[in-house]
Amino acid sequence: MRSKGPETYDEKLAHLETLRREASNGASKAAIEKQHAKGRYTARERVHKLLDPGSFQELDAFMRHRTTDFGMQKNRPWGDAVVTGHGTIDGRRVCVFSQDFTVIGGSLGEVMAEKMCKVMDLAAKIGCPIIGINDSGGARIQEGVVSLGAYGEVFYRNVHCSGVIPQISLIMGPCAGGAVYSPAMTDFIFMVKGTSHMFITGPGVIKTVTGEETTFEELGGAITHNAKSGVAHFASDDEDACLEDTRYLLSFLPQNNLETPPRVQPTDDPFRIEEALDRIVPANANKPYDMRELIRLIVDDGEFFEVQEHYARNIVCGFSRLNGYAVGVVGNQPAQLAGVLDIASSVKAGRFVRTCDAYNIPIITFCDVPGFLPGTVQEWGGIIRHGAKLLYAFCEATVPKITIITRKAYGGAYDVMSSKHLGADFNFAWPTAEVAVMGPEGAVNIIYRRDIASSPTPDARRQKLIDDYRSHFASPYAAAERGYIDDVIVPHETRPKIIAALETLQTKREPGPRRKHGNIPL
Repeated sequence: MRSKGPETYDEKLAHLETLRREASNGASKAAIEKQHAKGRYTARERVHKLLDPGSFQELDAFMRHRTTDFGMQKNRPWGDAVVTGHGTIDGRRVCVFSQDFTVIGGSLGEVMAEKMCKVMDLAAKIGCPIIGINDSGGARIQEGVVSLGAYGEVFYRNVHCSGVIPQISLIMGPCAGGAVYSPAMTDFIFMVKGTSHMFITGPGVIKTVTGEETTFEELGGAITHNAKSGVAHFASDDEDACLEDTRYLLSFLPQNNLETPPRVQPTDDPFRIEEALDRIVPANANKPYDMRELIRLIVDDGEFFEVQEHYARNIVCGFSRLNGYAVGVVGNQPAQLAGVLDIASSVKAGRFVRTCDAYNIPIITFCDVPGFLPGTVQEWGGIIRHGAKLLYAFCEATVPKITIITRKAYGGAYDVMSSKHLGADFNFAWPTAEVAVMGPEGAVNIIYRRDIASSPTPDARRQKLIDDYRSHFASPYAAAERGYIDDVIVPHETRPKIIAALETLQTKREPGPRRKHGNIPL
């Protein structure tokens, strides 16, 4: 308890300044140096580097924990172990919390959670993104079950903010145990190579329980969660790159679900004809090409911010702009597994489509898919259920949806990749498109099995039947005859065609059925 307070106005002001200095310098010099030695900034340094200069308005700098057990009453730093407040990024309001590992190990207790929840409630109330910077040793053991209840309060707000305001998590240190579930429920997770880790149980516990030996980086590092688990969306080389990428991501997102993403003044001609597109799809239908190169030739200034680029690489997801409008792009990647759909790619794209739909971002789909990946691993792993997630996401989405079939669109995968039957608004196809139940080779083997077997020259007969099937069925025209394709276009005119469709769809309204929520096949 502080002694009798100052009596004069000047003394009160001086006292306030003293408290402000103490609150902004809660960590010891040694703790800060140790943080820097690990290649990590302090909580306040991160906030100031993330936000526009001079825009940060701190909140609750004078809150302190109330714990008296285990001698905790002797260490009650101002602001506890998190910095909270609001500021701007490119002039747009955001709320932020930044966990402070230099104060009580960044451990989460009752007061720290109260500060986080308070700023999350503010973000929801005013309708702006919330950015959480995670660098914490986990639950504050000295507070016992209270710290667990505090986590629950944060989780509850994550769910209620979901699809309402963008939630972005930056993992900039350890994030372990129950703490990982808050970032997991946010829209995007950034990690930093070499310095950030996420896991439910650490290497020590794993070795004790299962005997398995692993390292922090191998278990839950940035590359692990970007390439293997798919938990994270971005892997940055260092903290500066992470903070800059976060600012860039926000340029594609609206403030909340009732607004549209900001449009930038376009510098790329909307009527640009890209002749290189006429040669990008190989004449050999089995030869791969890079879908990302195709996308960059079409979008504004070749700008493509890929999401989860290291995970499920047989499908490509990311943000671009067309005539200044932010769009979400989904495309099968022929350069990886021939662009087939499997469990990982279905979940990755399904999540991305739902995120775009939640925040009013039009979806552009480039289809070149030979089908779903066959095999016992996929079937036993639940490809039916997981593939249905992508199907469900496209069906559910009410934002403008534009699809371009560049080459293969076979079987059920044709339906799933934002076909006209799933409510796509405009469906275009290139002359190289092959829309069919299956590839010509497989179809001929089934339909003409006896014919080929009885032929004196089975190989020649089979090839002729394949050529006939391809010319009659493996083309866009049978689908166009039925209105499943709105137009067959020359590849080099794809950009102006999509932009014209996008402009047309700016006033699209598609109210959904009255219901509490759908039951996506999780």
